[in-house]
Amino acid sequence: MAPLDTRTVATRRGIDVEVRSGGSGPDVVWFHGLVGLAPVEPALEALAERFTVHAPIWPGYGAIDNEGAIEDMLDFALLGWDISDAMGLVRPHLVGHSFGAMVAAEMACVARNDLGRLALVAPFGLWLDDHPIPDPFAVLPYQLTELLFDDPSNADRLLSGPVDLASNEGLAEFMVANARRLGTAGKIMFPIPNRRLSKRLYRLTAPTRIILASGDALIGEPYGEAWRSAIDGADLTTIDGGGHLINLEQPEALTAELIGFLDR
Repeated sequence: MAPLDTRTVATRRGIDVEVRSGGSGPDVVWFHGLVGLAPVEPALEALAERFTVHAPIWPGYGAIDNEGAIEDMLDFALLGWDISDAMGLVRPHLVGHSFGAMVAAEMACVARNDLGRLALVAPFGLWLDDHPIPDPFAVLPYQLTELLFDDPSNADRLLSGPVDLASNEGLAEFMVANARRLGTAGKIMFPIPNRRLSKRLYRLTAPTRIILASGDALIGEPYGEAWRSAIDGADLTTIDGGGHLINLEQPEALTAELIGFLDR
C-alpha cells in the first residue's frame, strides 16, 4: 500500500494544519471523524494506490495548538476549502467520515461547483426524532468503544499508538488528548449532531454516495435513507459488518466501494 507522509499546510487565514498525503492520481480529500486519524489507516493507504489522498487533521486532533481557530460549522467548512486551496487542489473528490462527513456535505453545499464527487461514510449531520443518535459525549471510555466498533475487542489493536495506557503517565496523556478531540468535535456535535444542514442540502449537486456499516451503533439504516432522500440523485450502500469506524474494521470493503464510486 502507498505510504502517507505528514506535512504542515498554512491556510490564507493563517491556520497551520497537519495533512497526511500520498499516492498518485486524481485528488481525494479525506475528512476524519470523531476519533481522528489512527496511527495506521489501511483504507487511506489502499486508496492512495489509485488516487492522491490528502487527509487533514482537524484542529484539536494533532500536535499543533490550533483548536481555538474554529468555533462553528461555517468555520469547519471554510477551513476545509482553505486547506484544499492551500494545497492547490482543483475540484477534488471529497470523502467525509463520521462528523467529517457532515463537514464535507456542508462544504459541498457552500461551494457546490468546486468538487468532483462526494462520499459520505457513516455520516453525522441529520437528526431523526424517532431514531435518536446515542450521545458519545455522555459515556465512559469503554462504552464509547462499544459505540464505535462492531467488535469492541478490535479497539486496542486498531487504535493503539505510542501511548501506554497501562501507565499512569500514558493514561493521563490519553485523557488530555481525548478531551481536546472531543472539545473540537463538540463544537458541531454537542448536545446533538444537528446544525440544520438539512436546510442546505438542496444546494448539493455533486454526485453523492452514502456508505453505512451494518454494525454501526451510531448511524443506522434510517439515517442512510434520510440522507438518500435529502440529496437529489444520491445512492446508498451498506457494507456487511463493521461499526462506526468502518475504515478500521472493514478497510478493504470500504476502499472497494470508494474506488468504484470515485473512479466512475
